[in-house]
Amino acid sequence: MSMVDSFEKIPVRIFDNLKSGSKFIAQEIAGIIRQKQAEGRNVVLGMATGSSPKTVYAELVRMHREEGLSFRNVITFNLDEYYPIDKDALQSYNRYMKEHLFNHVDIDPANINIPNGEWPKEEIKKYCAEYEAKIEAAGGIDVQILGIGNNGHIGFNEPGSSRFSRTRLITLDNSTRIANSSEFANISEVPRLAITMGIDTIMKARKIYLMAWGPMKAPVLQKAVEEHVTEQIPASLLQQHNDTVFVVDELAASELTRFKSPWLTGDIEWTPIMIRKAVVTMALKLGKPVLALTNSDYSDSGLGDLLVEKGDAYEINLQVFYQLRDSITGWPGGKPNAVIPNHPERSEPYPKRCIIFSPHPDDDIISMGGTFMRLHDQGHDVHVAYQVSGNIAVTDEFVTRFIDFAVGFEEISGIDSSKSKEILANAREFLANKKTSDKDTAEIRAIKGLIRRCEARATCRYVGIKEDNIHFQNLPFYETGAVEKKPMGEEDVLLTMELLRKVKPHQVYCAGDLADPHGTHKVCLDIVFESLRRIKAEGDEWVKDCWVWLYKGAWQEWNIEEIEMAIPMSPDQVMKKRFGIFIHQSQKDMVPFQGADSREFWQRAEDRNANTAQLYAKLGLTQYAAMEAFVRWHY
Repeated sequence: MSMVDSFEKIPVRIFDNLKSGSKFIAQEIAGIIRQKQAEGRNVVLGMATGSSPKTVYAELVRMHREEGLSFRNVITFNLDEYYPIDKDALQSYNRYMKEHLFNHVDIDPANINIPNGEWPKEEIKKYCAEYEAKIEAAGGIDVQILGIGNNGHIGFNEPGSSRFSRTRLITLDNSTRIANSSEFANISEVPRLAITMGIDTIMKARKIYLMAWGPMKAPVLQKAVEEHVTEQIPASLLQQHNDTVFVVDELAASELTRFKSPWLTGDIEWTPIMIRKAVVTMALKLGKPVLALTNSDYSDSGLGDLLVEKGDAYEINLQVFYQLRDSITGWPGGKPNAVIPNHPERSEPYPKRCIIFSPHPDDDIISMGGTFMRLHDQGHDVHVAYQVSGNIAVTDEFVTRFIDFAVGFEEISGIDSSKSKEILANAREFLANKKTSDKDTAEIRAIKGLIRRCEARATCRYVGIKEDNIHFQNLPFYETGAVEKKPMGEEDVLLTMELLRKVKPHQVYCAGDLADPHGTHKVCLDIVFESLRRIKAEGDEWVKDCWVWLYKGAWQEWNIEEIEMAIPMSPDQVMKKRFGIFIHQSQKDMVPFQGADSREFWQRAEDRNANTAQLYAKLGLTQYAAMEAFVRWHY
């Protein structure tokens, strides 16, 4: 009998990625719809919104178009809606459902039920009671789709919500408002209230699928699945439901015991990577340097099997200590004229051609600014490719500020400023009347993109990068004018292949941070991966000598047992990196769409880099002020 899931109190289905997991859920829903159709009965679906179910809905739309899946017998009830909010607002869940599902299938509009963010507040209780009555009149919910918030909420049932709660108006937790600020221009625009189905309403569904994608959901998923039932983690209440399945990808499952400490769930293969993970986890938990661990520590930590297989703790400790030590280097491009067998990078060729792919126009300096500067200072030919314009992350105020400057500059220079004045007037008029449902005009998006390009160029000059080595790709997938982006397209890949073939790099650095709240990093990474795979398949010789290093972005860092190259930084280098980040003035203070972390980007970077250095020190390595970390991707 397999004990791999022995710590889990809810069935968990783990898939390689969100696409395959979403396809599974869509097929399950389609199967129930068809079964009910064959019986001549309606099916009642509870619908979720947010980022999690988008791919599920896309697959259902595909099945409708290509496989004839009909929604004529489907009745839907949505979980929640912001309050107050106009139905046609960009962030409205009413609009979301139409754009992602309802407008593309043959569902009867009369069968669609969504809480209304325009209900008069004094009548909310009445409407919520009517919503509950409609669910009961429809026969109850057959299948409920859920996501999970970073604080464990389901629907908008925040921590502390009663197990017996029903549809109602609630106050959004501040952590939820911050997490959802990625959908709005800034945190102040996120509604403070929402209408949500209650936990009791959700628990009455006959079948529940909860989906979770990405590393940001991993900690709360583990609590909901493996720890005690508590209203402080509303998703944990699903342990009491008779037919709930959590459908997750490997990143979201990473904190489950079967992945975090697999040696506690049964026999495993003790590879060098697994040994390093086990020993590092144990050392940090016990607060001991690696070389101070004893046989008793191993036995008490459930690692007795490792002692049996590999021998005395002393030898295992040395093996792990040397792995950690050898990952630290001040030479990210390899140390020239030196033979260091266990160095993370090759000494030759020197100098190397390096290309840093920066998803947004500041990820290079935020995520690997110290390494960026060191590569240049050590004589390598460094290129930077800014993959997208980053225009949505510029406030409206910055637009008028910079056009004001352009008008004033032209006037003091004796240049005809009439065109700039016209642009300024048009911008002011549009922004003054801009609604939440409005996208920026193409002209304003272009201005916002120009602001970000100017900041990126200034950063490269600060580091010392030549003008010819700065590349603005403006990949088409990003240019929608909204937070929601298009999937990776053929043109994105071809543009990236063209740049790679032009530079022929020995090193490629790109963002492996999949916690980016709007998904841009993931698409940018997939584009680089696909481009390199194609180039390799087409037989380009240079790609055989090209190594790919992944850095993390503004939201997370690599786990220390994963790190293959750690670049130490002195206090002066930390300060120099900070000043480089400050160049991106449009991203200072509270910027649009910055995700769930209220710290500024320079603060996130410094805290993360300092924490990495502290972890190395706790494990018995040299104490540095900060470290930037990388993992190599093999293709």
